[in-house]
Amino acid sequence: MKKDIVIPIVENIEIAIVLEPNEIDGAKDWNVYLINKKEVAIEMIMIVSQGFSDEKTTSVFRRKIDKLESKSYEIFEKMQPELFDLDNRFQVSFFEGNQMHEKTFIFQATTIQEGFFRDIDLLGKKGVVCK
Repeated sequence: MKKDIVIPIVENIEIAIVLEPNEIDGAKDWNVYLINKKEVAIEMIMIVSQGFSDEKTTSVFRRKIDKLESKSYEIFEKMQPELFDLDNRFQVSFFEGNQMHEKTFIFQATTIQEGFFRDIDLLGKKGVVCK
Protein backbone atom coordinates (compact mmCIF):
# COMPACT_ATOMS: atom_id res chain seq x y z
CA MET A 1 0.00 0.00 0.00
CA LYS A 2 2.59 2.60 1.07
CA LYS A 3 4.86 1.47 -1.73
CA ASP A 4 2.12 2.43 -4.21
CA ILE A 5 2.05 6.07 -3.09
CA VAL A 6 4.19 8.26 -5.31
CA ILE A 7 5.35 11.50 -3.72
CA PRO A 8 6.74 13.72 -6.47
CA ILE A 9 9.83 15.83 -5.88
CA VAL A 10 9.06 19.53 -6.26
CA GLU A 11 11.55 21.43 -8.38
CA ASN A 12 11.60 24.91 -9.91
CA ILE A 13 9.28 26.43 -7.32
CA GLU A 14 10.77 29.06 -5.00
CA ILE A 15 9.76 31.53 -2.32
CA ALA A 16 11.53 34.92 -2.36
CA ILE A 17 11.35 37.76 0.14
CA VAL A 18 12.15 41.14 -1.40
CA LEU A 19 12.51 44.60 0.14
CA GLU A 20 10.96 47.09 -2.26
CA PRO A 21 9.17 50.44 -2.25
CA ASN A 22 5.39 50.31 -2.27
CA GLU A 23 3.41 52.19 -4.89
CA ILE A 24 1.40 54.32 -2.44
CA ASP A 25 3.98 56.24 -0.42
CA GLY A 26 7.35 54.80 -1.46
CA ALA A 27 7.97 53.28 1.99
CA LYS A 28 9.81 49.97 1.82
CA ASP A 29 7.82 46.75 2.26
CA TRP A 30 9.02 43.17 2.60
CA ASN A 31 7.03 41.32 -0.08
CA VAL A 32 6.88 37.53 -0.27
CA TYR A 33 6.74 36.04 -3.77
CA LEU A 34 5.88 32.60 -5.04
CA ILE A 35 8.00 31.93 -8.13
CA ASN A 36 7.13 29.30 -10.74
CA LYS A 37 10.24 28.52 -12.81
CA LYS A 38 8.56 25.49 -14.39
CA GLU A 39 7.72 25.17 -18.08
CA VAL A 40 4.07 24.55 -17.13
CA ALA A 41 1.46 26.42 -15.11
CA ILE A 42 0.55 25.27 -11.60
CA GLU A 43 -2.98 25.49 -10.25
CA MET A 44 -5.08 25.49 -7.08
CA ILE A 45 -2.14 26.71 -5.01
CA MET A 46 -2.56 26.80 -1.24
CA ILE A 47 0.10 28.50 0.90
CA VAL A 48 0.14 28.09 4.68
CA SER A 49 2.62 30.27 6.57
CA GLN A 50 3.66 30.57 10.19
CA GLY A 51 6.53 32.01 12.21
CA PHE A 52 7.88 30.04 15.15
CA SER A 53 10.65 29.66 17.72
CA ASP A 54 11.03 27.75 20.98
CA GLU A 55 9.21 30.50 22.88
CA LYS A 56 6.86 32.03 20.32
CA THR A 57 4.49 30.98 17.53
CA THR A 58 2.49 33.26 15.25
CA SER A 59 -0.98 32.70 13.89
CA VAL A 60 -1.32 30.48 10.85
CA PHE A 61 -2.09 32.34 7.62
CA ARG A 62 -3.58 30.66 4.56
CA ARG A 63 -3.65 32.00 1.01
CA LYS A 64 -4.93 30.66 -2.26
CA ILE A 65 -3.74 31.40 -5.77
CA ASP A 66 -5.91 29.95 -8.54
CA LYS A 67 -3.20 29.69 -11.18
CA LEU A 68 0.43 30.69 -11.66
CA GLU A 69 1.58 30.57 -15.26
CA SER A 70 4.94 29.08 -16.25
CA LYS A 71 7.96 31.32 -15.70
CA SER A 72 5.95 33.76 -13.56
CA TYR A 73 5.54 34.98 -10.00
CA GLU A 74 3.02 36.52 -7.64
CA ILE A 75 3.22 38.45 -4.37
CA PHE A 76 1.11 36.66 -1.80
CA GLU A 77 2.11 38.31 1.50
CA LYS A 78 3.72 41.34 3.08
CA MET A 79 6.01 40.48 5.99
CA GLN A 80 6.60 42.51 9.10
CA PRO A 81 10.26 42.85 10.19
CA GLU A 82 9.27 41.67 13.70
CA LEU A 83 8.95 38.16 12.23
CA PHE A 84 12.57 38.01 11.09
CA ASP A 85 13.75 36.82 14.53
CA LEU A 86 11.59 33.71 14.06
CA ASP A 87 11.91 30.77 11.71
CA ASN A 88 9.31 31.33 8.97
CA ARG A 89 7.68 28.32 7.33
CA PHE A 90 5.74 28.36 4.06
CA GLN A 91 3.96 25.14 3.08
CA VAL A 92 2.97 25.19 -0.59
CA SER A 93 0.55 22.69 -2.12
CA PHE A 94 -0.48 22.79 -5.78
CA PHE A 95 -1.57 20.77 -8.77
CA GLU A 96 0.66 20.24 -11.76
CA GLY A 97 -1.51 18.53 -14.32
CA ASN A 98 -3.62 16.09 -12.34
CA GLN A 99 -1.02 15.41 -9.66
CA MET A 100 -0.80 17.15 -6.31
CA HIS A 101 2.59 18.41 -5.13
CA GLU A 102 3.71 19.79 -1.80
CA LYS A 103 6.85 21.46 -0.51
CA THR A 104 7.84 23.23 2.70
CA PHE A 105 10.16 26.25 2.60
CA ILE A 106 11.81 27.49 5.81
CA PHE A 107 13.59 30.81 6.22
CA GLN A 108 15.68 30.46 9.37
CA ALA A 109 15.68 33.19 11.98
CA THR A 110 17.81 36.24 11.15
CA THR A 111 18.37 35.20 7.50
CA ILE A 112 15.87 37.71 6.10
CA GLN A 113 18.18 40.69 5.75
CA GLU A 114 20.01 42.54 3.01
CA GLY A 115 23.27 40.74 3.75
CA PHE A 116 21.69 37.55 2.35
CA PHE A 117 20.25 39.14 -0.81
CA ARG A 118 21.02 37.64 -4.17
CA ASP A 119 19.84 38.32 -7.71
CA ILE A 120 16.47 36.81 -8.59
CA ASP A 121 16.56 36.56 -12.38
CA LEU A 122 12.86 36.03 -13.05
CA LEU A 123 11.93 39.02 -10.86
CA GLY A 124 14.79 41.24 -11.93
CA LYS A 125 15.27 42.13 -8.25
CA LYS A 126 17.40 41.20 -5.26
CA GLY A 127 16.08 39.30 -2.23
CA VAL A 128 16.37 36.27 0.00
CA VAL A 129 15.39 33.02 -1.75
CA CYS A 130 14.43 29.60 -0.46
CA LYS A 131 14.40 26.73 -2.97
